[in-house]
Amino acid sequence: MQDSKSNITESSSASLSAISSLKFPFKLTKDQIEAVDAWITNGCRGSIIYSTGTGKTEIAFECAKRTAEARNHNSSFNILFLVPRIVLVQQNINRLIKYGIPVDRVGAYFGERKEIREITISTYQSAISDLDLINNSNMIIFDEVHLVSDTATILRKVLTAADPKKPLLGLTATIDEQDPRYNTILSLLPPVRRYMIGDAVKDKRLARPVVIPIKVDLTRDEKKIYVGCSIKIRNISGYLHTSDPKSITSMLRRGGRSAGLAKTWFANVKERKNLINCAKNKLLAAVDIIATKHPSERIMVFSETIESIEKLKEMLQNKGIKSVLIDSKLNSKKRQQFLSEWGKEFFPLLSVHTLEIGYDVPEVRVAIILATSSNMNQIVQRIGRTLRKTAGKDTASIYTIYLSHTHDFGTLKMVRQATKVEDENNGTKVSDSNLDRYVL
Repeated sequence: MQDSKSNITESSSASLSAISSLKFPFKLTKDQIEAVDAWITNGCRGSIIYSTGTGKTEIAFECAKRTAEARNHNSSFNILFLVPRIVLVQQNINRLIKYGIPVDRVGAYFGERKEIREITISTYQSAISDLDLINNSNMIIFDEVHLVSDTATILRKVLTAADPKKPLLGLTATIDEQDPRYNTILSLLPPVRRYMIGDAVKDKRLARPVVIPIKVDLTRDEKKIYVGCSIKIRNISGYLHTSDPKSITSMLRRGGRSAGLAKTWFANVKERKNLINCAKNKLLAAVDIIATKHPSERIMVFSETIESIEKLKEMLQNKGIKSVLIDSKLNSKKRQQFLSEWGKEFFPLLSVHTLEIGYDVPEVRVAIILATSSNMNQIVQRIGRTLRKTAGKDTASIYTIYLSHTHDFGTLKMVRQATKVEDENNGTKVSDSNLDRYVL
């Protein structure tokens, strides 16, 4: 079969839509069925905000099947499934085939692969170059919809090209509903059902997260650099009458004396951030956790920069501990090889952002978060990697390593918020001063 738009015509000759062949080898859970019902009740428009590991993809497939059967039971129903990364294209194709969809009715659209089928899995970036892909779809699914902000080209194209009655479904584990950047997507796809980590743990759908804060200090030399950078940042902010990065960027572009100060401001912010990410005691704490607490267990380590994670890899190697770093430059074949060797050839898997979104990873119950993130979406995705429920797995350990007396502490607060950690005695959050371990 040729990889062209004529494939849509070919598949339309089938008596039933491709998605009607969908058959799960299990029953959808009560919360999944409620999500499908909520989306349909809202006119087949909206977002489903479900924690990682609770079956968002299966919810989407069921939404598509029920919509197709209600609207076009005896004809093709063209579905465009948009994902943020190429590796997720084949992952979703494999899942559809596993659930009974004929292989010749599912296509991939990215790069040199231009297979337009009745169900087409495409990256956001690839889809924006072909308006016909959007126009010819009967339904569009936005995976990881929190990545689609008001500045996203794909959103503008959909708003312009999409039929106002076209079924649209957004999927995400979390989205900041107070952030104005998401005003349009939340207006177009308002949340219709939420099922967060706390809900899923309560229903025993996810393992119980045990958040373990590890507080460390900067070394004497690091502290001098940190204080020096902070003083310069504060003084320049006072002179410029702002500490807002966007405002300071505008000053940088305008030129003049303010531009020079703005440049110095950013240089000090970058130096301080790099210092926090690569702080010696933070990396030593991670090495200690791996070497003494989980020497023979799969463990995921998330950091903010390649530099910091490479330093950690070197420190582990010096201890005789083999680890593997997975980043965005790693090709799919090599990535799958490493994942298959994880827990056999090595135990610590190191990542910056690559494994946060959508990847199916082997069962793991331990994560180390080297703090310094202000992105709640990112934090929820990281935590979710460890919470998938498997036989004999009731808890997951989330080590959060942070620096005292720095803004690094903000990440720990966000981890607690994401897991909704509370004192079981009175329902209030325990103060950090007397806390060694949090249990949800």
